[in-house]
Amino acid sequence: MLFTPRMSAQAGRVACYARFCRNLSSEGTLIQSHFKDGVQRITLNSPQTRNALSLEMMTGLRKSLAEAHANTQVRAIVLSGHGPAFSAGHNLKEMTTEDGIEKHREIFHCCNELMFDIVRGESPVIAVVDGIAAAAGCQVVAMCDIVLATERSQFSTPGSSFGVFCSTPGIPLARAVPRKVASYMLLTGKAINAQEALRAGLVSKVVPEADLETEVEATCQAIIEKPRAIVTLGKRFFHQQLEMGLSPAFERGGGVMVDNLKYKDAQEGISAFKEKRKPTYSHTSEKI
Repeated sequence: MLFTPRMSAQAGRVACYARFCRNLSSEGTLIQSHFKDGVQRITLNSPQTRNALSLEMMTGLRKSLAEAHANTQVRAIVLSGHGPAFSAGHNLKEMTTEDGIEKHREIFHCCNELMFDIVRGESPVIAVVDGIAAAAGCQVVAMCDIVLATERSQFSTPGSSFGVFCSTPGIPLARAVPRKVASYMLLTGKAINAQEALRAGLVSKVVPEADLETEVEATCQAIIEKPRAIVTLGKRFFHQQLEMGLSPAFERGGGVMVDNLKYKDAQEGISAFKEKRKPTYSHTSEKI
């Protein structure tokens, strides 16, 4: 199930994948990645293909995410697309019979692993959409922790129009929006606009294009100000409890909160609140 990653193996798998990625012979230009002030900005950089998620694009994106997750200085990851589209989805040119079934299996395996990469990492992943997010591009958006979009953005799962139903994009979509909205998007292929996506829960916030960068910075800063280990703990349990029943979720959640109170930064936050001062966090997982 898509929202049940094996978080206990997270650190080892991320580190292992990061080492593997560093051994790749070519960096390429399909992905641009830049770190500054606690924020890793990752940009899909193929505007001529509307940032189609080719196998090469997805491999590069996985590499950048692994490196960001392995960097303890990264507090938030911003994922965006260069040009008029966030991403138009898979590259259909890679899906002909000439490519063969093994190539097709490789593409969808890579895409599935990419989805897990987004939720496995310790840092929140923020999708920034200024244009079209379609098919697998919409799938990536639905998997991200936070989605900021401009008023002109559109979201769709139009695969059936090309004879390929958006089965995998529908998995996170159905977990992000009401069933009837997901069915409408999947069965008709029609796009919903940014405000409709906001009301449905696919988007966190819609802002004018001119205000997008300001909103991105404000969102990242709000995350960075929080204690790192507490945010990591919260993100991990949030995704775990989505696949639980109500009773086990509350039972497990209570245990997580008890564990949360053991953190040095939790006690610092409580003390600061009581003393009416600004907390000084260590941003470590040290416990008292």
